[in-house]
Amino acid sequence: MEKIFKSKVLMFRKIFLIVCDVISITLASILALLLRFDLQYSSNVTELLNLILLYLPFNVIITLIIFYIFRLYHSLWTYAGVTEMVNIIISCVLSATVQTIGIMVLNNQKLFVIPRSYYLLYGMCLLLFVVGSRYVYRIIRIILKRRNASAKNKNVMIIGAGDACNTLIKEMKNSHCLQKTVCCVIDDDRTKIGNFIHGIKVVGGREDIIRMAAYYRIDEIIIAMPSSKKKVIKEILNICKETKCELKTLPGIYQLVNGDVNVSALRKVDVLDLLEREPVEVDLESIMRYVANKVVLVTGGGGSIGSELCRQVAGQNPKKLILVDIYENNAYDIQQELSRKYPKLDLVVLIGSVRNTKRMNYIFETYQPNIVYHAAAHKHVPLMEISPNEAIKNNVLGTWKTAQAALKNDVERFVLISTDKAVNPTNIMGASKRMCEMIIQSLDKKGQTKFVAVRFGNVLGSNGSVIPLFRKQIASGGPVTVTHPDIIRYFMTIPEAVSLVLQAGAYAQGGEIFVLDMGEPVKILELAKNLIRLSGYIPGEDIKIEFSGLRPGEKLYEELLMKEEGMQSTENQLIFIGKPIEFDKKKFFKQLEQLKEMTEKEEQDIKKEVQKIVPTYVIEENE
Repeated sequence: MEKIFKSKVLMFRKIFLIVCDVISITLASILALLLRFDLQYSSNVTELLNLILLYLPFNVIITLIIFYIFRLYHSLWTYAGVTEMVNIIISCVLSATVQTIGIMVLNNQKLFVIPRSYYLLYGMCLLLFVVGSRYVYRIIRIILKRRNASAKNKNVMIIGAGDACNTLIKEMKNSHCLQKTVCCVIDDDRTKIGNFIHGIKVVGGREDIIRMAAYYRIDEIIIAMPSSKKKVIKEILNICKETKCELKTLPGIYQLVNGDVNVSALRKVDVLDLLEREPVEVDLESIMRYVANKVVLVTGGGGSIGSELCRQVAGQNPKKLILVDIYENNAYDIQQELSRKYPKLDLVVLIGSVRNTKRMNYIFETYQPNIVYHAAAHKHVPLMEISPNEAIKNNVLGTWKTAQAALKNDVERFVLISTDKAVNPTNIMGASKRMCEMIIQSLDKKGQTKFVAVRFGNVLGSNGSVIPLFRKQIASGGPVTVTHPDIIRYFMTIPEAVSLVLQAGAYAQGGEIFVLDMGEPVKILELAKNLIRLSGYIPGEDIKIEFSGLRPGEKLYEELLMKEEGMQSTENQLIFIGKPIEFDKKKFFKQLEQLKEMTEKEEQDIKKEVQKIVPTYVIEENE
């Protein structure tokens, strides 16, 4: 039914245009003659007019055929541009030329019975009428859109007067769906200031953003600078977040041209955009060399880090990818995603716990993995403080069992995902991860397997990260809770961290603890304020910030290296190697056996036993 209706509307438009053109040809023929004689009517004019009207039926038919050939009845005039205008001009010139020849034939080869200037005036009048009939609707539509813009329309400022801005403004003006009105453009290029892009003025540079946002009552600012460096974008964002406007950024202009995305794919500016560094780059060739055509196993493959590991490994053409996780929902989600994205990938998804010795031995014996990424762990610090035995069972004993299975089955590389909380730990989670590092250091050189650990800080957006928590608190109207005004953390995005983990795995020689350069530490309080501003609110006014106090086991700052470990560089400037700390390995494994027995008995003073194994572990006094 809808197709029939649209077809009828299209046919009606064509008939309407044909009628308009018949009227235009008739009026142009008469008006051109009157203009030639300065609008003075005489008997001479009557004689010439009779001749023109005699030829008129032929002129109408021939002109309509010319218009049809040049697709003047097929174009969507709402989006008409230069091509359509050129076609109209050529059609009108041809019509005037054919009329000249037609009248000459009709009047027995006497070419200039009608004054020569008439034919030029006819062509000009016809062009004027045809352009008017095609473009008047578009002009009226634009005027009405501007005059009747509803209150729900958002006033938009675009930053960056380049190709991306040009694409944005055109699409916004032509779209029926976007309730946005572009009011002004900002650009630091002084030669562009004062000029117009599709009727929108470039009003100033970055120093004018706040003033112009207030002057034009801007609701939304779009950063249309897809090729600019991260540092420049951050400087612009730091100004924009003071305006209370909603901030969005545009994908790459080449994506827009290729049709991969459109203006509706504008994404909200995220706190990640405020990180003061360029995105981490890795040597994909070295990763490809050691992952391609290998059987890769990822424990904890459904978690935030584990799932990203699976995504990036899947893109490196592994022989087989084995995902192991205890949580079936997480495992199912990543299975579906990878199956859609990589239909040819040999993917095996297994449910199992790293705490189950027989299950892990069976998996390793059955699938014979070449590379193992061990991401399975309990990571939530306050929860592990309340249930320390579970931290030991899952993190320490789970790593031990998985590593032993790898050693027994001659796995080539075993990469442990560790944390900066393992350095001088003040919580059981950090102490458990330090023991995991000690396990892989102890097992290295025991067989063919190269055991390494990769240590990094917080990843933005991971499970348990402050960013999702802050977003939920802002969405509910606050308050946003920060544990302490001076607390700082190192941050990296999940894809960046995982890329560096893969790169570190390529460097593995055995026994190393790789440390990722996390950049400059970030104050959590500033992170919270920035996220509130990026959401269009004023910190402390619209959204309150409350300090809840440090949680059990939490410290103000994290370290990436212990003093004894030193620092050794690698080919990648963002990956370093910490020198292994020597310890009595025989004694360590005896202590692990004792720890295992204590967890089986659910003894409550396990933290003191952990402190004997990890001397740098500091138990809080109130415990």
